[in-house]
Amino acid sequence: MVYTITLNPALDYVMKVGKLRYDDINRSKSEEIYYGGKGINVSVILTRLGVHNRALGFVAGFTGRKLEQMLVEEGIDCDFNRLKEGQTRINVKIKADTELDVNAQGPDISEKEIGELMEKLDDIKEGDFLVLAGSIPSTLPDDIYERILARLQKRNVNFVVDATGDLLKNVLPYKPFLVKPNHHELGDLFGV
Repeated sequence: MVYTITLNPALDYVMKVGKLRYDDINRSKSEEIYYGGKGINVSVILTRLGVHNRALGFVAGFTGRKLEQMLVEEGIDCDFNRLKEGQTRINVKIKADTELDVNAQGPDISEKEIGELMEKLDDIKEGDFLVLAGSIPSTLPDDIYERILARLQKRNVNFVVDATGDLLKNVLPYKPFLVKPNHHELGDLFGV
């Protein structure tokens, strides 16, 4: 079984505008909403390829419900932890003569809610794959990926990590099955 974890999923609100003006009101020509988050993208592709997987992570508020609804409609097996406060983030993407992206930071996640996700990870069995992908909300501890891998390390779970900077570097001692940095992320990691 493959499990994906997206700790900071999003709805991407894409607005198409002719020419972006900073001194006047801009009127969009069209708007679209997409689900987002690296782990969610992995679940979508695996599902389209016929590979059974389960999407884990945190969702909150009406935006979290919308995200989950969109994924279920795509046939994604979702088992998200619903946060009591906040909203799943909305990233605004303005496509015009100039492109402008504003990514939200994500909801607050309590230690208790982290613990609830950790307990859910206890269902992952030997030989399963766990994909940790994407950014983390600013309210999560910087070592959250390490904590997840440490919890599962003795179970012979295959870890796949798609992250940047210290988030990636700090999981390397756990010997992931696969890491997926792009050339920019590799450059950042090695300072070149």
